Amino acid sequence: MNGAQILELWRRCAASPDPPAAFTRELFAAVPYSGSTGARVEELSPGQVRVTLEQHREVENHLNSIHAVALTNVGELASGLALITALPEGMRSIVIELSTRYLKKARGTLTAECRAPAVEAGEEAELEVEAPIRDSQGEVVALVTARWKVGPLPKGT
Repeated sequence: MNGAQILELWRRCAASPDPPAAFTRELFAAVPYSGSTGARVEELSPGQVRVTLEQHREVENHLNSIHAVALTNVGELASGLALITALPEGMRSIVIELSTRYLKKARGTLTAECRAPAVEAGEEAELEVEAPIRDSQGEVVALVTARWKVGPLPKGT
């Protein structure tokens, strides 16, 4: 899915009784791995996203907190949605590096918010997109940094 398709899906789901649930269900049907944590897209606009993750058994570790890789997955999802919806038409992206700094045990409801940098049409670049993940007290529990390679789609695509 490209950014325009994702934003159109968000607009279509706005008429449902629970727009975030409808959008998240449709998105994860198209991109199954992204749904592996059970995260939920709460807000989406071009270049900006807010994703939540409720602690549940499938994402817990042996310390009764949210597993490190689940945090990384949620941060990558947030950075990807923010970036892809910020890209001009005719552009594509792929993550080429992903890192996570774990700052404290992650428990309860978490929120990843991300704002993507502006991208010029036709530009080839590598962009770092940060997605801090906060707990319900607003403290950052993890900071996910994704490096994305962006560039124009090949001619004829």
